[in-house]
Amino acid sequence: MMLHPKLLNGDARSVVEPMSQPRILIIEDERGLIDSLSWYFKREGYETIVAGDGQEGLRKAQNQIPDVILLDLMLPGLSGLDVCRELRSSDRTREIPIIIITARAEETDQVVGFSMGADDYVTKPFSNKVLLQRVKALLRRIEGGTEQNDLVEYMGVRIDRIRHQVTVGKEKLDLTPTEFKLLEVMLRQPGRAFSRHQLMDAAIGEGSIVLERTIDVHVKTLRRKLAAMGTEGELIETVRGVGYRFRETQ
Repeated sequence: MMLHPKLLNGDARSVVEPMSQPRILIIEDERGLIDSLSWYFKREGYETIVAGDGQEGLRKAQNQIPDVILLDLMLPGLSGLDVCRELRSSDRTREIPIIIITARAEETDQVVGFSMGADDYVTKPFSNKVLLQRVKALLRRIEGGTEQNDLVEYMGVRIDRIRHQVTVGKEKLDLTPTEFKLLEVMLRQPGRAFSRHQLMDAAIGEGSIVLERTIDVHVKTLRRKLAAMGTEGELIETVRGVGYRFRETQ
C-alpha cells in the first residue's frame, strides 16, 4: 500500500489507498470537444470528470480535487477567468494545475490568463496528443524528481520539493505549480542571470509555445507574493537585456 498523492497535499478526504490513475477535470461547454477529450484521456489511463459550465466546473473542482484541470475561457454563466480566480483564492484548490484551452489566441488573453494563475495556455484547434504531453509535463513538475536535493533554502526562503511547499521564515507562501518551479530554478543558483527562454523551458516546459511576456507576468506575481511576506528588498532582480536572477548576498 502507498499513500495517495492527495494525502501528501493535505486533502482531508484522503485515506491510505492504492495509487490511482490521474484525475483530470474538463470544464468545457462544447459537447463534441468534451466527448473527444474525455474518450482520449480515458484511453490514456486518466480518470475524467466533465463540466459544461463554469459554476459546475468550480463545484466539481472543489468537491473532487482533480490532479489537473482543463479550463475553457468562454463558458456560460461563470467565465473561465472567474473560475480560475476562484480556484486560486481557495486553500483547497490553490495548487491544482490549470491548463487554459481556448480559441482566444491574442497576447493580452494569454497574459490575463497567466496573471489569474493558469499554468499553461493552449489555443484551439489543438492536437490531443500535444495536449496530453502538456498535461504530463505539468504532472511531472508537481511530482518532481529525486535527482536534486529536495530541500533548498536561501535568504529566508525555503523550498521543500517533497511537500511541494515554500516558506518564508515560518510562514507558508502559496504558489501555483509554475510559480513554484520558477522560484526553485532561480533560488538554486542565486546571482545567475536567466534569460526568459531559459526560464520558460525550466518552469513551463521545453518546447511549450508561450510568450516571453508570460514569464514577466509570473515574475511580477512572485515579487508581489514575496513582498507580502515581508522580505527585505527585491529578491528577484531584473537583468537588463537578459532576464531575471535571484538576488545574491554581498
